[in-house]
Amino acid sequence: MTSTTRRTLRGLAIAAVALLLSACTGLPTTGDVQRGIPLGAPPEGQDFLPLASGPVDGAGPEEIVEGFMEAAITPADNWDTARGFLTPELASTWRPNTGVSIDVSAATRSFTSNLEDEDEDEDGEEADDGDTADVRVAFDQVASIDATGAYSEAFGASNSAFVVVRTKGQWRIAEAPDGVVIDESRFSRVYDDYALQYFDQTWERLVPDVRWFPRRVTVATTIAQSLIGGAPSPWLDPAVQSAFPQEVQLARDSVPIDPDQIAEVALNRAALSLEPTTLARMRTQLQATLVSAGVQIDQVRFTVDGRVLEAGVVEVVTDTADAGSLVVKDGTFGMLVGGEITPIPGVTDQILNAGQPVTAIDVSADSSHAAVQLIDGHVWLAGDGGFDELDARPSLVRPSMDPYDYTWSVPSNAPASLQAIGSDVAPQAIANAWPDASAVSAIRVSADGARVAAAVVIGGERWIVVSSVIRDETGLPTELGPTEPLAQLDGSAVGLVWLGADRLGLLTDSADRMVVTQVVGGPGATEVAPTDAVSIAGSRAATGLRVLGADGAVFARTGSAWSESITGVSLLATRAGH
Repeated sequence: MTSTTRRTLRGLAIAAVALLLSACTGLPTTGDVQRGIPLGAPPEGQDFLPLASGPVDGAGPEEIVEGFMEAAITPADNWDTARGFLTPELASTWRPNTGVSIDVSAATRSFTSNLEDEDEDEDGEEADDGDTADVRVAFDQVASIDATGAYSEAFGASNSAFVVVRTKGQWRIAEAPDGVVIDESRFSRVYDDYALQYFDQTWERLVPDVRWFPRRVTVATTIAQSLIGGAPSPWLDPAVQSAFPQEVQLARDSVPIDPDQIAEVALNRAALSLEPTTLARMRTQLQATLVSAGVQIDQVRFTVDGRVLEAGVVEVVTDTADAGSLVVKDGTFGMLVGGEITPIPGVTDQILNAGQPVTAIDVSADSSHAAVQLIDGHVWLAGDGGFDELDARPSLVRPSMDPYDYTWSVPSNAPASLQAIGSDVAPQAIANAWPDASAVSAIRVSADGARVAAAVVIGGERWIVVSSVIRDETGLPTELGPTEPLAQLDGSAVGLVWLGADRLGLLTDSADRMVVTQVVGGPGATEVAPTDAVSIAGSRAATGLRVLGADGAVFARTGSAWSESITGVSLLATRAGH
């Protein structure tokens, strides 16, 4: 297809958008007052998506395929615009939800056809109804989404093949791969991350499993379908469980939300025989998933054959709120709030009396203990008035505490030698710790204790990876699940923290110190760190990242820039799970 033809098509699309926008200018001055979105709530149920245009009369095979790929990024009305490029037979069977290929840019795609003149057949005759053409599209892929909504990096050249047929004087697509192709610049406008919630092995905590779905008013239905009858991601599966038995399924493919913000979920009759505890866990799991996804609901209500199924809720352990930064400043250690440092009873004095300079501190979730690394590299446990040595092996990375008060420790040159050490100072070897890794520069256990992130070297390449944590009935960690690569790194990790439940923050030791924010199960973003950054601390929210500079200044994010929040800090500590 010529560049002139493509410019003509884009011009028509732009004109259509301009016409729509001109019809919407100005504020309405008549009509009823409509209730808006609650203050601070996301615009759930609204489709701020790229506009798509249908097929242009007289368009050739390549133009039809290009127009179809552009229209396929708009999921409104079950991709109705994109289906207009297909023959009626294919339109009824094409499945856009089977996966997504994310490429570098729509502008770099290459379209080739076996017809030299798109209005003629292979013999040079004018194309008639029933004639076909083969169109191949080559593109540079960077990531993919599978049928379950799971994201993975996938770099490399890729292609899609189409068969276009002449019907009623127009070219339409008769054969096309399921799924869609979208460029990464528009991916975040069309798709969003939604964390399915699963219970940990104790039924006491919820663990997120990020999936990517189109932003649509029916997202509550999509989420419910994925959670009920679905399964956790393979890497996470060994450490979590679902409250929904396999025989329980949705009885209808919709989850309506009534004016009282109650999501009504119709289940099949298998739900009638369930115990109250199972029903309560089911409701808690789905309710938490919808709320975390930004769906505006107050509760979930189960029904069977139109009758309400009574279901309570269960209490789950939640992450503690951030009260302030944990710092060493002016010769003391504690929680900094409003310019005042509050010491931690049973912990602060033991750390200050360690006898050696302290290089890292990780405070337990309940502030009863802290894992401490001294300048000689050894790891100690402070708490209850005591100071006990936990690990004296050489080349240890910074320790990480988990919610069960185990301190995780590993030598940087021996990843398989990962240990978890309790307050009884008895080391527990963790089996299957990154078997393919030759080095590790940072580790961090999540607040739920079901996942551990690490910066490792595999095959000479630096990666940020995550694994599930398998525990026995007492909560003792015994082994790791499969290693799930998240993203390749340019340098080793100076610091690794959790930002909320499903994001990581990294400070990389490259030529220029960089801060990486990585979705666990999604893409990452990189930005330049504050000058001379030496360490980072996480938080229970993705916006709470703090960075310590070499001169003692602590920086936090303010909009798109770093701002100095405090000075004179000699050490920025972390809290377990953050």
